[in-house]
Amino acid sequence: MSGAVLESDVVARAGAVPKRPYRLARHSLLLAGRSLTKTRRNPGMLTDALFMPILFLLLFVYLFGGAVSGSTQDYLQYIFPGVLVMTMLLVGMLSIGLSINTDIKKGVFDRFRSLPIGRSAPLTGIVLGDLIRYVVAAAVLFATGYLMGFRVQTDPLSAVAAALLAAVLGFALGWLNVLLGVLIKEEAIVQTVAFLGIFPLAFGTDMAVPTDTLPGWLQAWVEINPVSEAMDASRGLLLGGPVAQPATVTLLWSAGFFAVFAPLAVHAYRRRS
Repeated sequence: MSGAVLESDVVARAGAVPKRPYRLARHSLLLAGRSLTKTRRNPGMLTDALFMPILFLLLFVYLFGGAVSGSTQDYLQYIFPGVLVMTMLLVGMLSIGLSINTDIKKGVFDRFRSLPIGRSAPLTGIVLGDLIRYVVAAAVLFATGYLMGFRVQTDPLSAVAAALLAAVLGFALGWLNVLLGVLIKEEAIVQTVAFLGIFPLAFGTDMAVPTDTLPGWLQAWVEINPVSEAMDASRGLLLGGPVAQPATVTLLWSAGFFAVFAPLAVHAYRRRS
């Protein structure tokens, strides 16, 4: 009888112990640390973030600069803000879905299921750990642009704000790639679909040429493309000009993308696991 009472008392006390707060946040940050450890041990995972900004700037400036602006230096000033936004989008879209797909196929997420952690923590942790790629890509892009002759016409804080705004949009759209990584079983198809999805968003803008030089149907797409607003805000922050309206629209679009794609990705992951 006393043993039963003692056991009952232990159970009651265990049930009375309050859960530690911010459980999902703590687990997500812990798994983000795992992702960063993988990157530190395998620096090759940052290859695209290192070389993509350099290739984009060299390609656009020296291939199209003379034809579009008549001067590669003038064209560099024009195109740099757009390349910043495009780089942040591609960094967020072309790798994270593949990483998640690989972990699922290798059974890593099956191990996560056996742990007492939030079901969405593995996805959130990988996304947060991937933020280092945005930092590396932005730093390389600004360093390359400076060596080529690009100069910020506003101030350093505005330049940081431009990079952060582009990263916010890239982070929000990155959840679409997370969703694809969970739903699609083949790794090659994940990257193909992600690239085809980002292509009209990144290139259907006024990044390379002014909007009024485009055909009418393409101008209509540029006007409603949310990435165009991000590029306009980036130009304003880096070169001077209107910022409030395009930056606000970009943040609203980012919130909308996150609100749609993040829950869908978590739901798909829960159904698959």
